[in-house]
Amino acid sequence: ALVLSPRINMNLNFSPKTQTALAVAAYSFCSGSLVLVNKLILHQLPYPSLVITFQLWATLFFIQIGDAFHVLDVDPIKWKCIKPYLAYTVAFSLGVYCNMKSLSMSNVETVIVFRALAPLLVSVLDAMFLGREWPSARSWVALSVIAVGAYGYALTDEAFQTQGLIAYLWPTAYLIVISFEMAYGKKIISAVELKTRTGPVLYTNMLGWPPMLGFAYMGGEYGRFYNDLTDRAVRDEPLFSTSAVVLMLLGCIVGTGIGYSGWWCRSKVSAASYTLIGVLNKCLTVLVNLMIWDQHAAVEGIASLSLCLVGGAFYAQAPMRKTSHDHAESGGNTPSKDEERQQEMGPLLRRGNGESKP
Repeated sequence: ALVLSPRINMNLNFSPKTQTALAVAAYSFCSGSLVLVNKLILHQLPYPSLVITFQLWATLFFIQIGDAFHVLDVDPIKWKCIKPYLAYTVAFSLGVYCNMKSLSMSNVETVIVFRALAPLLVSVLDAMFLGREWPSARSWVALSVIAVGAYGYALTDEAFQTQGLIAYLWPTAYLIVISFEMAYGKKIISAVELKTRTGPVLYTNMLGWPPMLGFAYMGGEYGRFYNDLTDRAVRDEPLFSTSAVVLMLLGCIVGTGIGYSGWWCRSKVSAASYTLIGVLNKCLTVLVNLMIWDQHAAVEGIASLSLCLVGGAFYAQAPMRKTSHDHAESGGNTPSKDEERQQEMGPLLRRGNGESKP
C-alpha cells in the first residue's frame, strides 16, 4: 500500500475518515482550479500539448528539488514499476490531450457533461474487469439520470446546433480515455509497490511528457509557436505577456498539486467513487465559469448539467463480487479489508468509511 513520506506527512495523525475527507477536498480543489487555469492559459498560449509538457516538467523539477534538499522521499526508478505505468501513462497523456483540445474547441460545460458520463463506463469496467457486482437498480437509475441530463445539454448547446457531432469529437474521446484511466489507475495503485506518495506522481510525469511532445508535433504547435514568437519579435513586443507567465506559474503549481492530491484521493476511495468525485467537484467550476466566460451554456443547458450532477450524487458504489474462495476463507460473512475499502463512499453524499454526514 502507498504511504506518505515521513518528511511531509499529509495524514497528520488524523482519523481515516478525516484523511479521506481531506484527500477528497484537496483533489476537488486542484481539479476544479486546473480546468479554469488551463482555459485562461489557452486564451493566451494556444498550444495545449506544449502547455501540459511544461507543467509536467515543472512537477518533475519540484520532485528533484525536494529530493535534493531532503524534503521529499522519492522512490527509485525501477523497470518493474515502469512497465505497468506505461499503459496508464498512455491513457493519462491521451486524456490530458483530449481534455485540452476539448477546452480549446468548446466550452467548459461540454467537458464537464462528458466527464459526468464517465461513471457509467467505469461501472461497466468495474463489473467486467475489477471484480465488482453490476450496479444496483438505484445506481442504474442514477446513471440514466446522468445520460438524460447529458442529452438535454446537447439539445441546448450552441456548438452542437452549429457544428453538429464534430463539436463532441474530442469530448467523446476524452470520455472513453478517462474511463479506462480511472479503472486501470485503481488497479495499479494496489498492484505496484511504491513506498511514497511521490512515486506515482514521478512515474506518470516522467513517462507522460514524451507523448505530449509528440502530440504537439502532430498538432502543428511547434510551427505556430515559432511564428507567434517571430511576429512578437518583429513588432518589438515581449515574447510572453506578464499575465501569461503568471498563469503558467499558477498552472504549474496547481498541476503539481493535482498530481499528489489525485493519487492520495485514489488510494482512499474506489474507482467509481473517484470518478464521481471528479464529476461533482465541477459544480464550483461551472459557477466560476458563468462569472467569467461569455460563451457559457444557456440556462436550460446548466439545468441539464445540474441533473447530471444530481444523478452522480445518488449513484451507489457496487460491492466487490464474492468468490467461492473468498467466501470459504472469510467463513461466509466477513468482508476483507480491501472489500471494505472498495465499498467506502458508495454514495458520494457519504463520507469517510461510509457513515452519513450528520
